Amino acid sequence: MTVHILKLCVGSDKVSDLAEWQATRIALATKAGTDLRLKHITRNTPRRADEVTDGGSLYWVVRGVIRVRQLITAIESHEREDGRPACALVLGPELVRTQPRRFRAFQGWRYFAVEDAPPDLPAGADADDVPEEMAAELRGLGLI
Repeated sequence: MTVHILKLCVGSDKVSDLAEWQATRIALATKAGTDLRLKHITRNTPRRADEVTDGGSLYWVVRGVIRVRQLITAIESHEREDGRPACALVLGPELVRTQPRRFRAFQGWRYFAVEDAPPDLPAGADADDVPEEMAAELRGLGLI
């Protein structure tokens, strides 16, 4: 049974900031000749790793709103620069926009049930600059 992970996207004001940051990481890895996979490093390893890697995604909360997701392709052990153990969530390259949904702040990451996840937006849709209240009204009118 698939389960997702929900995580705050700290330091990004919009999805394009996350996309730029990830593109920069890939460019630096290419230049250094190191692992080109996108990884999100976290302190705790999911106990439900098999369920997460069975089609689960990392849903990013950007400025209090779930806006985008990325497929989690693997979960690996990782060692931080200071030698402490950590976990690497290996992410697919595609950022898939979702219907914006408000979500309160929290620390770390949370499991996110498939039935609670917002649906994907149609390809090419960009809801970065639309306030949540306006997005809800536009959804109600069938415009997004």
